Amino acid sequence: MKNSILYLFFFFMAVPSSAQKLTGKVVDAENSIEISDVSILNSDNVTVAVSDEKGLFTLTKTGIYTFKKTGFSSAKMLIDNFNFHIVALQALPENLSEIQIVGNNFKSKLNKIPASITVISNTDFANNTVNIANVINKAPGIFMFSGTQTTNRITIRGIGSRNLYGTSKIKVYFDDIPLTNGSGESSIEDIEMTALGSIEILKGPSSSIYGSGLGGTIQLIPNKGLFDKTTLKSGYTFGSFGLQKHLLQANLGNQTNAANLIYANTKSDGFRDNNKTDKQSFTLASNHFLNDKNNLTVIASHIDVKSFIPSSIDENNFINNPEAAASNWERAKGFEDYKKSLLGVSWKHNYNSDVKLYTSIFSSFFDGVEARPFSILKDKTSAFGFRSKLEMKDQLFGKSFQWMVGGELFNDVKKYKTLENLYLEYPIETGSVAGETLSDFKENRGYFNLFFDSNLLLSENTQVSLGVNLNQTSFILTDKFNSDTVDFSGKYHFKAILSPKIGITHQFTKKVMVYATINHGFSTPTLEETLLPNNRLNNNIKPEKGWNFEIGSRGLVFNNKLTYDVAFYQMNVKDLLVAKRVGEDEYVGVNAGKTSYTGLEITGNYFLIKTGIFNVKHSNNLSLNNFKFKEFTDFDNDYSGNKLTGVPNFTLNSSLKIENNIGFYGSADFNYVGKTPMRDDNSIFSKKYHLVNGVIGFKTSEEKKISLDLFVGLNNILNEKYASMLLINATSFGTAKPRYYYPGEPVNYYAGINLKYHF
Repeated sequence: MKNSILYLFFFFMAVPSSAQKLTGKVVDAENSIEISDVSILNSDNVTVAVSDEKGLFTLTKTGIYTFKKTGFSSAKMLIDNFNFHIVALQALPENLSEIQIVGNNFKSKLNKIPASITVISNTDFANNTVNIANVINKAPGIFMFSGTQTTNRITIRGIGSRNLYGTSKIKVYFDDIPLTNGSGESSIEDIEMTALGSIEILKGPSSSIYGSGLGGTIQLIPNKGLFDKTTLKSGYTFGSFGLQKHLLQANLGNQTNAANLIYANTKSDGFRDNNKTDKQSFTLASNHFLNDKNNLTVIASHIDVKSFIPSSIDENNFINNPEAAASNWERAKGFEDYKKSLLGVSWKHNYNSDVKLYTSIFSSFFDGVEARPFSILKDKTSAFGFRSKLEMKDQLFGKSFQWMVGGELFNDVKKYKTLENLYLEYPIETGSVAGETLSDFKENRGYFNLFFDSNLLLSENTQVSLGVNLNQTSFILTDKFNSDTVDFSGKYHFKAILSPKIGITHQFTKKVMVYATINHGFSTPTLEETLLPNNRLNNNIKPEKGWNFEIGSRGLVFNNKLTYDVAFYQMNVKDLLVAKRVGEDEYVGVNAGKTSYTGLEITGNYFLIKTGIFNVKHSNNLSLNNFKFKEFTDFDNDYSGNKLTGVPNFTLNSSLKIENNIGFYGSADFNYVGKTPMRDDNSIFSKKYHLVNGVIGFKTSEEKKISLDLFVGLNNILNEKYASMLLINATSFGTAKPRYYYPGEPVNYYAGINLKYHF
């Protein structure tokens, strides 16, 4: 009897053990999107399983398995326990049919999206991680002017060109954290480039997805680390003008959790006078698969920057003494000194294969001082928001129908004051000195978006996309300056704006598609643009609004050697917002008319040689535009028919990349920028210019315990004299000439070493 009980006990214990399975999920290494139809091969190279539509797989035996799918790099993994395993595959950038877009509501594959999107992989900026403008400017349709570390302006298809010192009318996200504040101003240069896995640029109005954003959206996607790997990386880069960058990076990963931690410190004396920069940053990006239904990501970043400002100079100094700073900025030792923190948590829950919920909460904090010759600005801003969307798969008229409904709420509070700058009353070496308070304001700025998006599969090869967004934006201004009798407090609510879109894609073959789209976009004025010269609110100012009409095609042809992307667009914008200068570095905003944006963008990437031993890739990006003022009156001046100010009419980027299996690599870039109108009357244009950059290096295999990467690069090899940023419509005061130019750096070098230890 005793033996019978023991036999029964071991029998029932053995039943669940023999039935237990080895399970896991296959995801994209860049964005954690599930990958279906991945073949799983055992050590005998026999396919034993295939991942399902949710990326899930089941195995019956332990062992070393190879995970393969066309368009992805293969991966091997030892699966020797019954824990839930995450397998991450790296998408090959040349395979359009497998690139999945995070910035799209459905995280659709690129060949299913009726919009122009450029994806920049981290391999495009692996060792050039100091100036993000060099990377952004390789993409067609987008241009980043870079005056200093903290003085930049990004335009997408000409939108944002009239903002003088920063980026506006474009949405920017760091994963799910908005880098765009409540006034619509964005900052991209603070994010540490080595923390990025990729960059997605959605060109054209993105209002149906993100609300205010007439130009488009830039999605900075962080590298959240690798699963089942633990590495420690140390890097050092040095170069011209006192450049030094120290980097410490750790990847911590087990079977279901991964984290990427980065500390970076960048210092530079700068090419110009009063141009020093000291920037420190700490970034955390982590990814956690709690189980097969729940995925959690955490993003955190802290940035500490002090950057001196040389400002713009006149034509004579630009030609003869480009190293000079503007005399008043040098005398005041003008600078920006600020700290910024970002935090975001995102949760994805799969109720089942047809229902998914995405929820993100985020916050940011800013504390800074900007010393300018005419005043000292102190600014503290805190922001909070959340975004949530519910995705469903269903049937409509017997057709596959995917739809989503969601909302986003954002609010920030900005407290700022200006003080006298008494630098002229002190010795030259003193620099800026704060005096009495000139103004003291508090802004409460916020918006909400309600959105609906959908994809209807009309046939196996044709899909229609429909979407709409409802936006409400408002702000409250509180005047806290009690030393005068005037109260400038007020509130403003913009009318609710409905932004629809409709698009269609058709797949001619598995590798060639065409699309057409019509979408509406808008951009609200910044609060500063709503203030009149006396700081009273201008309740008559309106948001810019526009309709975009676009057709395009992308594909992989010529025996899988050439990827191409072509887009032709026409956008008409009314109630154009322009900045009218009323004093030294003081401007007000006005609605001045209508603008027409017509352009052509072409991208081609061709593998001249592609073998397992030697690869040579040639890439070209071309932008042609015809941007004009249709109706534009600026007080007593009529500029109708003139070219849009602040945008080059033609840009071309051509690059050649070479690599072999030994570890040697190199690249050469040629960047041509056409002439740019500098004044609304088109009386002055900047000169066209071309830049040639190059880098060579050697790296050892990542499979070794210690891997090494050595590199050296040259920028502006031909020592071209050019303006890296322009101050449009600059005005002279007294005997001083207009200061249009931020000189670009002459020929300069950088070199570095990266060491990585694999535990």
